[in-house]
Amino acid sequence: MTAGRHFLQIPGPSNVPDRILRAMDMPTMDHRGPAFSEVGRKALEGMKTIFKTEGRVVIYPSSGTGAWEAALVNTLSPGDTVLMYETGHFATLWKKLAEKLGLNPVFIEGDWRSGADADAIEARLRADTGHAIKAVCVVHNETSTGSVTDIAATRRAIDAAGHPALLMVDTISSLASVEYRHDDWGVDVTVSGSQKGLMLPPGLSFNAISAKAMKASETAGLIRSYWSWADMTGPNDTGYFPYTPATNLIYGLNAALDMLHEEGLDNVFARHRRHAAAARAAVEAWGLEILCNAPADRSPVLTAVMMPEGHSADAFRAITLRHYDMSLGNGLSKLADRVFRIGHLGDFNDLMLVGTLAGVEMGLRDAGVPYRAGGVQAAMDVLGQTLDTHRDAA
Repeated sequence: MTAGRHFLQIPGPSNVPDRILRAMDMPTMDHRGPAFSEVGRKALEGMKTIFKTEGRVVIYPSSGTGAWEAALVNTLSPGDTVLMYETGHFATLWKKLAEKLGLNPVFIEGDWRSGADADAIEARLRADTGHAIKAVCVVHNETSTGSVTDIAATRRAIDAAGHPALLMVDTISSLASVEYRHDDWGVDVTVSGSQKGLMLPPGLSFNAISAKAMKASETAGLIRSYWSWADMTGPNDTGYFPYTPATNLIYGLNAALDMLHEEGLDNVFARHRRHAAAARAAVEAWGLEILCNAPADRSPVLTAVMMPEGHSADAFRAITLRHYDMSLGNGLSKLADRVFRIGHLGDFNDLMLVGTLAGVEMGLRDAGVPYRAGGVQAAMDVLGQTLDTHRDAA
């Protein structure tokens, strides 16, 4: 038995606030009854404010993987070519899913240390004079590496190439934590999930859909049933769903929407940037290397840290968990045992960050990892320097 609360500092699922837990702790409602219409409408309309879209948003009872599949099967046909960018583990998984669906994904190779290169995307599209590429798929925030892609720049690249491909974006780990504008940035399908910036448990996923994408769905040839946008539209218009929704998670979603708007989305984004800057200051003070080596691409929601040569990230994580009851994110696929990831997203404040970084610093000491002391103080200095600005914004 360990006293105190467990520190869940992986980059998602994030900590669920007590207010949301209480909102979900309700008797299950009749999802066909008249009272549910208001609950469903609030969730569906509220998510438009988070995606910043006037278009349609659909909600699935699934993980984000389901929303990946929904984005593809509703818009594409067997054998279609899809341009994807290798920003990391999750971009790679989306590519593998596309292959399993019978699509032809073309992968732009990346080094797992930065966001997607808009110039490389533009060059590929310019070379595609026959417009064989039907969609461009990028991950906004690559959770495995701590890198962010500039989606507005990606849109400009597609437009500069004069290419008609759909733009699809994964915001599973960025939505409600990093600024995102579905309409303004010309995104056709945005994919997301409940368990990160939205502060919910896993179990809900989302598609935000442009008019162009909805039009493409009318002639798309991939088979879909559970994921069908067409089946969603009629029931959703009155606040209902074509099959049983995750009712209690939707109660929690509505509480999360209230919390985000009470704080103000711009303030939420600023808070995440501030905590990320403090976390990076700690890593640099420790003398460790941040995985994302393009400073402009570094994520506001997590920091991925490279271990010194000859030291095991997994052994360090295990010691930190055992000694301090704190979970840190592991390295995924080609980064296994080479990287640990510090999550600083969702319902998170200064004291939680300082406690997290203190746990990391003590864990580095206990695991015999070479480092310089003083990372926590460096983070506190950043937080102190920005405190007045943060207070004014709040």
